[in-house]
Amino acid sequence: MKIRFIVVLSALVLLSSGIYAQEVANPITTAVPFLLIAPDARAGAMGDVGVASSPDDFSLYWNPAKYAFCEKDFGVGIGYMPWLRGLVNDIGLASVSGYKKFGDRQAIGASLRFFSMGQVTFTDINGVELAEVKPTEWTIDATYSRKFTNTLSGAVSGRFIYSNLIPINYTDYDVRPGTSVAADVALYYNKELNIEGLVGSWFSFGLNISNIGAKMSYNSNSIQRDFIPTNLRLGPSFTMDIDEYNRLMFEVDFNKLLVPTPPVYGTDSLGNTDKTIISKGMNPDVSPITGMLQSFYDAPYGFKEELQEVSIAGAVEYWYNKLFAIRGGYFYESKYKGDRQYFTMGAGIRYNVFGLDFSYLVPVKRNNPLQNTMQFTLLFNFDQAGKKDKQNSGND
Repeated sequence: MKIRFIVVLSALVLLSSGIYAQEVANPITTAVPFLLIAPDARAGAMGDVGVASSPDDFSLYWNPAKYAFCEKDFGVGIGYMPWLRGLVNDIGLASVSGYKKFGDRQAIGASLRFFSMGQVTFTDINGVELAEVKPTEWTIDATYSRKFTNTLSGAVSGRFIYSNLIPINYTDYDVRPGTSVAADVALYYNKELNIEGLVGSWFSFGLNISNIGAKMSYNSNSIQRDFIPTNLRLGPSFTMDIDEYNRLMFEVDFNKLLVPTPPVYGTDSLGNTDKTIISKGMNPDVSPITGMLQSFYDAPYGFKEELQEVSIAGAVEYWYNKLFAIRGGYFYESKYKGDRQYFTMGAGIRYNVFGLDFSYLVPVKRNNPLQNTMQFTLLFNFDQAGKKDKQNSGND
């Protein structure tokens, strides 16, 4: 009995240490983190949610499978967002995205995102100023989306990524622009419901695994290669038409980076960190596919840390007569995994083929580098079939 008690007690101690021992931040870092910045003001006003919202021009980023459910024949969106306005005033993300439908069941889409890091003073190892440079990163995306049934669609996307962090010829270091290719796989489910008292209602669910691709290197020998931000995004939404003029949508998104969690390294005989010794966690030097699978169980502080790696965002969107929208949202990330916590708000208008969205970010904590972040998006959506019908009816 005593032996049994000791075994049970030991198991509880090990379990509790795996769940409660973490007292230090252990964020996951990747190359080209700009790929995770929301490119459009609609989602930016809703706490960065969008995997299950109604389709729009920027669906390629959130869930390209939504393109097959677009109501218009084709559309184009243009957006710009100053980034880290609380620190500097010359960093920003510019983007353009669009789609084209073919019939009622399939669509293609493409986008370009350009991230400028502003002006940076580049120095050598002795602190001697060499030049003023402007590091940039960009990506070109393309996607194909198709309905499998009247309620379910899927999509695959391809992406080329370019990152030039040191745009200068410097012979003392082996540096070069980093490049990578990646793919997305997405699903979108949209089901109309019959709820008494409502003019109309819909339940939607989205899933998108984005940036599945090769590691990125910034030197010619490729010894040091960094993961790109492979990301799992999923969540539901519920939309209801209260009457013919008023519409409400509620959505929740869950996100998790599918890259290895940094382990806790041991020390050598002199007390220095030795990255050949892993005291907690798992070896992060694995292939991208292995890293995706390993990311679900490799946290050095156990299951609780795995849960901390899931960020949560919730949002509400109100439309009046499909012309004017008010939006709000909240984004939460664990203090051990980046500590991004903020409210968002914004508005949008639609008139004929034209649309305009605006968003504003309010951080929970003061002196946050994300404070005062504003974003604008222009949208243009056209329906050739509708125009042809009108022309034909006018000629009759």
